[in-house]
Amino acid sequence: MAAPAPQQAPAPVPPQPSATQQRVQTLIQQVEKAYADGQADYKKGDLGAARSDFDHAVDLMLISGVDIKSTPALQDEFDRIVDQINSLEMDALKQGNGFTPKTEATPAEAASDVTFVVDPNIVAKASADLATTKSDLPLVVNDYVAAYINFFANTTKGHNTLLHSFQRAGRYRSMIQRVMSEEGVPQDLIYLAVAESGFQPRAVNARSRAGGMWQFMPYGNYGLTRNGYVDERFDPEKSTRAYARYMKYIYSQLGDWYLSMAGYDWGTGNIQRAVEKTGYADFWELYKRNNLPGETKNYVPEILAAIIIANHPTQYGFDEITLDPPVLTDTVTINYSADLRLVSDIVGAPVDELIALNPSLLRLITPPDTEFDLHLPAGTAALFQEKIAAIPESKRNSWRYHKVTPDDTLASIAHTYSVSVSALAGANQLDQTAKLDGIESLIVPVAPAAAPSAHTVYYTTRRGDSLVSVADRFGVSLSQLRRWNKLSGAGVKIAAGRRLHVAEPSLVRTSSHTRHGKGTREIASTAPEPSSTSHSSQSRTSSAHRSRTSHSGKPASSKAAHRAGSAKHSSHTTSSAHAQK
Repeated sequence: MAAPAPQQAPAPVPPQPSATQQRVQTLIQQVEKAYADGQADYKKGDLGAARSDFDHAVDLMLISGVDIKSTPALQDEFDRIVDQINSLEMDALKQGNGFTPKTEATPAEAASDVTFVVDPNIVAKASADLATTKSDLPLVVNDYVAAYINFFANTTKGHNTLLHSFQRAGRYRSMIQRVMSEEGVPQDLIYLAVAESGFQPRAVNARSRAGGMWQFMPYGNYGLTRNGYVDERFDPEKSTRAYARYMKYIYSQLGDWYLSMAGYDWGTGNIQRAVEKTGYADFWELYKRNNLPGETKNYVPEILAAIIIANHPTQYGFDEITLDPPVLTDTVTINYSADLRLVSDIVGAPVDELIALNPSLLRLITPPDTEFDLHLPAGTAALFQEKIAAIPESKRNSWRYHKVTPDDTLASIAHTYSVSVSALAGANQLDQTAKLDGIESLIVPVAPAAAPSAHTVYYTTRRGDSLVSVADRFGVSLSQLRRWNKLSGAGVKIAAGRRLHVAEPSLVRTSSHTRHGKGTREIASTAPEPSSTSHSSQSRTSSAHRSRTSHSGKPASSKAAHRAGSAKHSSHTTSSAHAQK
């Protein structure tokens, strides 16, 4: 009789991962997905989106509530992801500004190293077009203007920069036209933005620190607020109103739009002194007599060329212009500090979109105890007002909303935001053992970040800190943290024990002098007179809900020439409150 076959021992059951291990595995999968999204955006050349994805990948680990240092798998993932991001950013830095999208050169900057050739055919063509050009500014075509028309129409560099300026203008054209009309200045003054910024509201001149669409200097009073929270030079509408009022003020001093445009670039006082020196209150006479710096000489012809081309785009090869769609928003005027991450939770828009809609904000939170026009995606104002009412006003600068998913528990949500289960349950009037079935969202009582101080604030880093976590803790941007501490543009690692400058003083000092081109410009320390040109926050009207969508060359006998002599003792007429580049 055959012996029975020996029974095989059952295969060992692999140990099941613990809840913590499962959570770490899930977290790593989320990090890998965010990093893969960033890689895809990087390969497409969308560096802004790549930066956002990479930051999200790192943030997922930093805010997970899991101790990275004591979790080898997560520590390995953190080191690997950060190293790979650093490597990609170094590659990007070789080509530009790393993951920070470059501000495109303005047409004026593109033309700065160009030798112009005057084409008689362009002069004749532009002179003929002038007869049918509608403008509320006096227009003229001469060799200087024609040279710029030729540059914009017949060179790749000039054509592309002007084309992109025209395209971006679509975002703001209707708003600028409305403001110009309300302030009573010529509509075609919109084209100074071609020379100043190419219609880029966050443009900053690296040398002078002039900023915004209209390139106001960081000192002087134009009715634009600047403090540790906001810089209204970057607010498209408020800076446009300040620009329109300031241009009207300059014109009241000089009595000529060409001289006023030159005065905006070089300084009213400098123009008045040039008029007094030569006896000619005429831009072209000052040009021919070399009484203007080179940049100002080019400034007016460039703007006139842009106006003529804008009126006859197809005739100069700009038939492919597709205007960017207008920026349409709901605007809610608030007087409390609100974190943009909370706003993002409520209205369902990415934080990056809210930053783009509120370019004057310097932090991720709105200023406390003062009015701020918070721009939201169109159609979301009512939702915002409804949801924000559930959060105490004093907590809106830190608390969050969390949309509940089927896998969420009070414990997992508490870990995600680094809060206690008891605090989370208490804020939502729930028992700590409560299930979340049927609950759409929860209020999350996140601890507030450090508030800005009237003095510079420093922080000494600890183990586990990164630039991302420090920036997040103090409510500042990564670029600010790097700039204040003179750190390179790549990487987020920071050694423990490093003393970091983490907040600027909330008060901004003004200065009285600056350099501009080859000349010295005087800066007014007070707003220009009369009061109709001042732009005080008290005089602005706001709504809780609203949607945005003659050059004869004759010797001067005009009021400009008269004021050049008689107004020398007035700080408002002999100084300029604007400096550019």
